Amino acid sequence: MSGHTKKSVERPLARRALGGAIGLLAILLPTASALAEDAQLDSGDTAWMLTATALVLMMTVPGLALFYGGMVRKKNVLTIVMQVFAICCLASILWMIVGYSLAFSGEGALIGDFGRVFLAGLTVDALSGTIPETVFMTFQMTFAIITPALITGAFADRMKFSAMLWFVGIWSIVVYAPIAHWVWGGGGWIGGLGALDFAGGTVVHINSGIAGLVAALVLGKRLGYGSENMAPHNMVLSVTGASLLWVGWFGFNAGSAVAADGAAGMAMAVTQIATAAAALAWMFAEWAQVGRPSVLGIISGAIAGLVAITPASGFVGPTGALIIGLIAGLACFWAATSLKHKAGYDDSLDVFGIHGVGGIVGAILTGVFAVEAIGGTPGLLEGNPGQILPQIYGVLATVIWSGGVSFVVLKMIDAVIGLRVSEELERDSLDIQLHGETVQ
Repeated sequence: MSGHTKKSVERPLARRALGGAIGLLAILLPTASALAEDAQLDSGDTAWMLTATALVLMMTVPGLALFYGGMVRKKNVLTIVMQVFAICCLASILWMIVGYSLAFSGEGALIGDFGRVFLAGLTVDALSGTIPETVFMTFQMTFAIITPALITGAFADRMKFSAMLWFVGIWSIVVYAPIAHWVWGGGGWIGGLGALDFAGGTVVHINSGIAGLVAALVLGKRLGYGSENMAPHNMVLSVTGASLLWVGWFGFNAGSAVAADGAAGMAMAVTQIATAAAALAWMFAEWAQVGRPSVLGIISGAIAGLVAITPASGFVGPTGALIIGLIAGLACFWAATSLKHKAGYDDSLDVFGIHGVGGIVGAILTGVFAVEAIGGTPGLLEGNPGQILPQIYGVLATVIWSGGVSFVVLKMIDAVIGLRVSEELERDSLDIQLHGETVQ
């Protein structure tokens, strides 16, 4: 073969090799690029999660503070507002010190580890998915704040402020953090079973509702319960608070997508639908039973709908949300009126009736109405009846742990410093006696 012929053959071979290499790079580069993008901060997701975090914090202060503040008697309004505000502060510090680490660090089935104690290793460039881990940590902090704050409505008008602080502090570490890990943490056993809880039906609402019921039972009824007028003193405050809760709940549910995407959009849509449906269901049920609709009733129904759609918000469609809202409104109306009076417990502001019962209804119905095309998991109506069992397991585990540990913690505190204010103080005014202030 002549040199000219050899070069003529080598050149096409070289060109084909080069073309193949370029083609391979063309295939590999998009994949490498996609992997790099997965590990990069997304400014849109980050902006949404910053907003969602602020919305969820607004649910507690001022939302819950106003909602509860309007529903107690005037002589105790500052006490309940003080409790909610103080819990916001206490829970924030405990979450920073150890709560976040126990809930979201490590891969244990029952609890996290101490890898993030005092937020160790949480640097400015640390990521959680496509957002800064600092934003994810603070977003989860707002959940750790509102959950124990909800409990205060169950024992309103009768617990010592010091006892409340001890209870909330211990409860946040030994009850809230473990359950958050079970459901949302790496390796958590409830999440591992396949239980669906998008934004906190078990972690927040059943958890606080059961703890509230236990606290109400341990402390006993308010003085004059059943014989004195204990009607809300200012419904305008409560409507304002409920409205802030409703608006803030979009951060709660849509924010749990942890991205500015279609899942967040659907969560927002179904939250609005379920809330409106539950408010109307409670209103019409009350209208039929007592002959008139009340302001307290419609806002209580709205909160019931918000609670029930919370676990389902990332998994169900509009029709499922409508049905969940209607059922929750009726179920919570029954629990806050008939069940409470028949059972004889004094849950001052219906924490169990709304959050406990609403959370249970929502958790179970998530397994019924889950849509595979929305959340990746089909429910009972799409031919997957087996999804009901993990939902029930999640409910039962939360009820048992929250109820049992809350009882033990309350009894320990009662034995050491006492839980309840004196009879004289309770009859007078907690605002004046505990805080030296009053509302004129």
